[in-house]
Amino acid sequence: MSIELLSPAKDLETGLAAINCGADAVYIGASRFGARENAGNSIVDIERLVRYAHRYWARVYVTVNTLLRDPEIPEALKLIRQMYDAGADALIIQDAGLLECDLPPIPLFASTQMHNHTPERVKFLEEVGFKRVILARELSLEQIKAIRAQTNIELESFIHGALCVSYSGQCTLSYAIGGRSGNRGQCAQPCRNIYSLVDGNGKILENNRHLLSIHDLNLTGHLESLINAGVTSFKIEGRLKDKNYVMNVVGHYRKVLDGLQVKRSSSGLSYFDFEPDLEKTFNRGYCEYFIEGRKTKIGSPATPKMVGEALGKVKMVTPPSFSLDDDAQTSEIHNGDGLSFFSEKGQLSGTLVNRVEGRRIFPARLNGIRSGMKIYRNYDKAFMDRLKAGNTTRKIKVEMHLFGISNGCRLVIHDEDGNVASTDKIYDLQAAEKPEQARQTILKQLGKLGDTEFVCEQVNVETQPVPFLPASAWNELRREAVENLRKVHNDNRPRLMGGVAPNSFPHPAKELDFHGNVLNEKAAAFYRRHGVVKIEPAAESGLDMSGRQVMTTRYCLKYELDACPRHGGKRQLQEPLALVDEEGHTLRLAFDCAKCEMGVFYEGKT
Repeated sequence: MSIELLSPAKDLETGLAAINCGADAVYIGASRFGARENAGNSIVDIERLVRYAHRYWARVYVTVNTLLRDPEIPEALKLIRQMYDAGADALIIQDAGLLECDLPPIPLFASTQMHNHTPERVKFLEEVGFKRVILARELSLEQIKAIRAQTNIELESFIHGALCVSYSGQCTLSYAIGGRSGNRGQCAQPCRNIYSLVDGNGKILENNRHLLSIHDLNLTGHLESLINAGVTSFKIEGRLKDKNYVMNVVGHYRKVLDGLQVKRSSSGLSYFDFEPDLEKTFNRGYCEYFIEGRKTKIGSPATPKMVGEALGKVKMVTPPSFSLDDDAQTSEIHNGDGLSFFSEKGQLSGTLVNRVEGRRIFPARLNGIRSGMKIYRNYDKAFMDRLKAGNTTRKIKVEMHLFGISNGCRLVIHDEDGNVASTDKIYDLQAAEKPEQARQTILKQLGKLGDTEFVCEQVNVETQPVPFLPASAWNELRREAVENLRKVHNDNRPRLMGGVAPNSFPHPAKELDFHGNVLNEKAAAFYRRHGVVKIEPAAESGLDMSGRQVMTTRYCLKYELDACPRHGGKRQLQEPLALVDEEGHTLRLAFDCAKCEMGVFYEGKT
């Protein structure tokens, strides 16, 4: 079983960097209809990325994963055809209406926005023609094992990056508050806003905090368990993240997976001259979410921004500088580093380091820094400079064998994937007068693969006596053999098979409310064909969201505030509870303790 490390690609440059750092596949947004509206890419750039990725048997998956309105479907189908013609390996979709259309034979992946959280739902998606499902982030190992036991479809799981506090595809909070739909790629991220928690008596329990903001995901320590549970693709979140972020995170997980000695789903080894460190690039602090059930608090109520690495406490402020306590490694702080700290009011603030003299730090702005406060670094300039200047390459190992034939010589090349190519050249071979010198010339010239995707591990000269030819002849022989190998390697590249055959496999539900995300007639026809008899249109059809459940989440404020009786909480809260944002939007909270879930209902603006 091969394991895939899947990286986001904001653009062509980021995608190329991901491949070089060891990604087995990348996912990238098409020009339109992606769940990240600001992460679209041209067909030309996607074609270039595909060509580069395929050198290494890596794959490119294109996202067309928003809900579609009826007039948009023809344009979406045209775009999908263009992606297929560009060589994309699969399509990530959310809108089931596309399965009612005449699609090219491209494999379909069910976006996590299709709410892939139960064996029944995943089995349905498998039966209707999806090649892979991207699992809900909230699932535990035991739930993933249950899905694996009842299905044969490929399972993809998020392992790193930002977390949606709601089940993906089930959140309409952004649409309800401001008309910007996450299911249409326009999420305004109201979950990262400031809220106050109010109890049933109108008492403010928590004032002006980021009460729906949660930490980022980091499942570094669970990769082997996920493999044993049946996951074959490990996904890094972040199609809006920059190149440095992607290089660092992909490099980290590549090293971890290689340490587990898993079989890669692509070829070649990556060489990078930096040491990956997940603390150095953007994160809101890390958690393992619910991979082992509800074990710890996952909220990030102080700030939705990156706080960074703890450096130490301020020992003394002596304008225009300050010093940290004696345990702080001041020598590791550099000019240009970004520092952060929490003000007396609990707000995150920051400044830059202008210079460091011994244990004294001279910031660009000293305002707000006081004795005893904790100082963090949220931008390590030296580390970022190493990333930017890093020489990251990816190479496929080859071995060469030189043979003599009746009228010349033959060069045979084997690559690490078992591909073999050769070339014969007619030469008037003469025995070398200086055999060892001639042998060294052969080894040097044949092994000189330069900026190709190959690196030579060994050259075996298997002809006697050692022949003499000018360097130009050996170079010509090598170039032809390498080109032949490149063709064989490409011809043998594993392809995903696609194509959907319409059927009537029953949907797990007979009725769908607006959470079913049916926004067009094609989607309605799809679900009716699969036995759904009652369909409410999606929120984006223009529904009045007042009083409706706009979010379902396993994140629970009662648990976070030590008020969950199931988990030994001692705090008593007078329900019903509500969140109120700075503009007066009210969100009523409901707790389904049997499912261990929290519902969020939009009650309008006061």
